[in-house]
Amino acid sequence: MPTAEDILNREMARVNMHLPAIRPTLSRLMGEDEPKVRLRDGSYHHFKRSELEYLASLLDEGEAERLKVPIVLEISTVYRGYFRVRGRVEVKVIDKILGTYDILEEKSEELYPRYLLPKVRKALPTTTTYAFIAE
Repeated sequence: MPTAEDILNREMARVNMHLPAIRPTLSRLMGEDEPKVRLRDGSYHHFKRSELEYLASLLDEGEAERLKVPIVLEISTVYRGYFRVRGRVEVKVIDKILGTYDILEEKSEELYPRYLLPKVRKALPTTTTYAFIAE
């Protein structure tokens, strides 16, 4: 008989079927005629070229090769009221969108108040996605 943890893990996997199987870099997507990514459920998610260009405008030289798209906004059971972003370049992008970027501070992970999600999603509707995490 499956344990409660097994059931929860299966449910979380089902809820996250909208996530990409592999997250390509921004530079790779910019080079494609029709930028898209295959999702875990087998369907495809298409990116707006104007949004990819906006992302590129926020970055310094060479960072487009390191930015994985879509940027994952993690909703966790541990950090109630917050969402988490991981990755140095990914955090930099979100900080710039929110107007909190500090050139002297490089962070590889950051927690943001959940009420800021609409602002992020409005600026980057096709290049961000939610992931639901049970920790």
